[in-house]
Amino acid sequence: MKCFEFTTKEMPGYHVQAYLQTDIGEEVDQRGALPGVIICPGGGYDMVSVREAEPVAKMYLAAGYHAFVLYYSVKKAAREFRPLLELASAMAHIRENAKEWNVDRGKIAVCGFSAGGHLAASLGTMYRDGAFQAAQKKLHAEFSAEEIRPDAMILGYPVITADEYANVGSITTVSGADPGSELYRQFGLDQYVDGSTPPAFLWHTSTDVCVPVENSLKFAAAMAAAKVPFELHVFPTGDHGMSVCTAEVATADSYNGRWVEWSIRWLNRTFSFQN
Repeated sequence: MKCFEFTTKEMPGYHVQAYLQTDIGEEVDQRGALPGVIICPGGGYDMVSVREAEPVAKMYLAAGYHAFVLYYSVKKAAREFRPLLELASAMAHIRENAKEWNVDRGKIAVCGFSAGGHLAASLGTMYRDGAFQAAQKKLHAEFSAEEIRPDAMILGYPVITADEYANVGSITTVSGADPGSELYRQFGLDQYVDGSTPPAFLWHTSTDVCVPVENSLKFAAAMAAAKVPFELHVFPTGDHGMSVCTAEVATADSYNGRWVEWSIRWLNRTFSFQN
């Protein structure tokens, strides 16, 4: 494994921790470039949770994927699409360096949890959105859809809606707007799902009182309506923020923890990848 940090000149103020698979001689020639996963930890857009950072990266790294953890802007700095611009910049940078890092530029997923799930799903649904494109122009950091569209999404108990099921704190912070306002409602992601949205794997618990399960259900319903492939798992019990459901993250739960293996199998199938 090779570890290093990077940021990009057009979007200073954030950083990505990269975990790359180590090249093993002729194995690179036999297998070719490897897929990657960009991980967006949660934290209500108020902080970046370490419980949903490296522990998640290690799971996908062990499955043969390159892993990248995005440490994005939070609090007031999260307004005006800043975290989304940072994620887009990171995606474009990884694809730009794909050959050097042995990354398959056509097989890069985003994986997010809670507010990080909102961020990951934002890139998958808003990469062509006019308001987001205007924010790019404002910062002179414009990206093409080809550069930033993720190839798949893995969303754990994601913040999705801006309606009665919203996690008000997350949507208020990222929008910088009052609940119920037009700007606030613009950050509800189920409304942006269409036929070009990447396939998604979603998981949630039915007893999540922080981010109601309706967030995942409404996103899945929008995916179904748009005829975009998705897989959805709703576990009967479990608190919010379970991450990888191990003792390392203080949420040991082997039943709910099956989501990790299932998401890897789903991603392997989606990317036609065999480790």
